[in-house]
Amino acid sequence: MKRFISHLAINIALVSFAIGQSPTAQQPANSTSEQEVRQMIEKYRTAILQRDIATLEKIWADDYVFVNAAGDVLAKTERLANIKSGTTTLDSINEEENVTVRVYQNSAVATSRVTLKGQYSGQPISGEYRSILVWVKGSGGWQLVSNQLTALKPK
Repeated sequence: MKRFISHLAINIALVSFAIGQSPTAQQPANSTSEQEVRQMIEKYRTAILQRDIATLEKIWADDYVFVNAAGDVLAKTERLANIKSGTTTLDSINEEENVTVRVYQNSAVATSRVTLKGQYSGQPISGEYRSILVWVKGSGGWQLVSNQLTALKPK
């Protein structure tokens, strides 16, 4: 009988916990955050294409890290210097698939496949890339903390 009661108590606790974690209760907050991140991605793409330094300084977190397709790691100051000098320019960013955004409380991961044309750090680039963007939401809104490109089909 003691065994039955302890199993019953554990099952009641598990059911209570599962009911308390209803996905529908969390969906509106995640849906809003997902839309905010999608808007930030568009803002980021526009700023990169237009070489809008002021906007990029706001979008990129102070500890922002960029990993290009060659595996080079650049900090925010290095990326900004490359864009200011013209050694990094993008002529086009074409989305080859829908961006997938996954929100985890105050962070989000966005993945997509894009075709880029331009140059990074003075080196010409053209081809398809897998893009992974990591966003964190702070008091000032969403900021990009990490961006990684992996070459899929260089041209």
